[in-house]
Amino acid sequence: MSETPSSPEPTSVPTPEAAPETAPKPAAAVSRLPLGTLIAGCLAVCLAQIGLAMPATLNGLFQEHLHPVGSQLTWISDAFLLPVAVLELSFGVLGDLFGRKRLLVGGAGLLCAGEVVAATASGVHQLWAGQALAGLGAAALFPTSLAMIAAGTASGAPRARAIALWASSLSAGGFLAPLLGGVTGTYGSWRSAFVVVAGVAAASALVSLRFATDSRAPEGRSLDVGGQLTIGVGLFALLYGVIQGPADGWGSTPVVVAFVVAAVFLVLFVAAERRARSPLLRLDLFRNRHFAIASVVAVVGMFSFLGTAYAASIRLGPIQHQSPMRTAFAFLLLNAVTPVLTPLTSRLLHRVHARVLLSAGLALIAAGDFLAAGLDVDDRALTSLILPLGLVGLGFAVTVSSITATAVNTVPVHLAGMASAATNLLRDFGFTLGPAVIGAVALSRAASQVTGDLAQAPALSEESRAAAHEVLAEGGPLALNSVPAASPPGAARDLALAALGHGYSIGFVVCGCAALFSALLVALALRGRTAVAEEAEEWAADGDRAAEEAGEAAR
Repeated sequence: MSETPSSPEPTSVPTPEAAPETAPKPAAAVSRLPLGTLIAGCLAVCLAQIGLAMPATLNGLFQEHLHPVGSQLTWISDAFLLPVAVLELSFGVLGDLFGRKRLLVGGAGLLCAGEVVAATASGVHQLWAGQALAGLGAAALFPTSLAMIAAGTASGAPRARAIALWASSLSAGGFLAPLLGGVTGTYGSWRSAFVVVAGVAAASALVSLRFATDSRAPEGRSLDVGGQLTIGVGLFALLYGVIQGPADGWGSTPVVVAFVVAAVFLVLFVAAERRARSPLLRLDLFRNRHFAIASVVAVVGMFSFLGTAYAASIRLGPIQHQSPMRTAFAFLLLNAVTPVLTPLTSRLLHRVHARVLLSAGLALIAAGDFLAAGLDVDDRALTSLILPLGLVGLGFAVTVSSITATAVNTVPVHLAGMASAATNLLRDFGFTLGPAVIGAVALSRAASQVTGDLAQAPALSEESRAAAHEVLAEGGPLALNSVPAASPPGAARDLALAALGHGYSIGFVVCGCAALFSALLVALALRGRTAVAEEAEEWAADGDRAAEEAGEAAR
């Protein structure tokens, strides 16, 4: 997703696992953040973002060397994203309870181990295992690195500067990841990319162990075991159903059971959160209409961005068979704008209402997606991508800087920390849905189209048609598009190419519609006074009444 799963904003300075207003403040906050802690935190979040974003540039090589079939390619991305979305908040609580330094070291160690498992993979299933293990480490690094930096400074300018450096490090990871994947994939192998990330992870663990200052805040904090189990099972079942639907059939028993399990466990999650003493997600926040709408936008808008990134990676890699270096160009268009525009967007957030910036950013993402949908699948010129993906990258830079501000500013000030945590969770869930939904939509449409085209292709011999049907049944349209041209099913490659081009064009349209829906929802439904404004007015009124009473008493 970034792809980028959880790009920060200054408004989310409270730790991602922030508790309600009664929770005690972290202890041992000092006015000057130790340099070693700052370096360790920034290196950790940069590492986590590289691990998340780098594999997307290698999808073409995965298809070529590991021969994933059906939805297996989609699971390579979501195997990493799922632990991040599900476990990020729980790792924040663990850091409070047992010490953040331990999680920073352990998270980097898990990510290193996952990268080694992925680098030595002999098949797609081992690659999934490596990605899941690395994602588990990243789930610890994202919140813990921010919490350590926030706990090491007093509020005010020192904390703002430290958080800005943390945010820049995360953006740098999103910028470096496609370069790393492109260079190693083009001039080495996809395995060497994982080896390099493993080396960075080992270095991060050593830096944290040697230089980071530990911090914790155990008072009033506890693990929400029921909430974590129910949300974990529910989200996994939902993603399984969405991803496997095109391959297994939407009416197949495993897919139907997955959706039923997802519905049951998500309902159980709501019930568990209502009873939990220290819930993962405070459900009463959603009684605020403005916050509820902003939460929908966090999911749908971020789904749109990472869905776009995934569609672009599949178009350039497994469909057009372009090199990882050329695929990296697309990701630079999507990610490089964010760090460049960070100073500008930060200033704009002080001068322009976040709602205006958010709707404008989402509208830019929608415009870029609709332009990308019109690109011909035979057009392999990188210059054709500059305008559509550049617009998406520009829109994301504006959106990611304002989405948490929009959500946080719709609730009273004393709930800002929990609102930020809830928005991070929902945003990461939107990131996770991107590859799952777009892969399902595009592959379903492509499989249907190529099956019909095979039946109506008189130029194909019976041998070629039968061989193409066999490949299609076994591996789907991506496998048919990758067979050798001189083989019997190779005569049907052009049909698979056209079908995949059309399928992923529909994927871009879906992303564009999601972004446009979000932009309209923000522009039309987030009008009126927010809870912050109402609270400020109440405070002002209370102050006026107190002044009047004091004046009367003096008289």
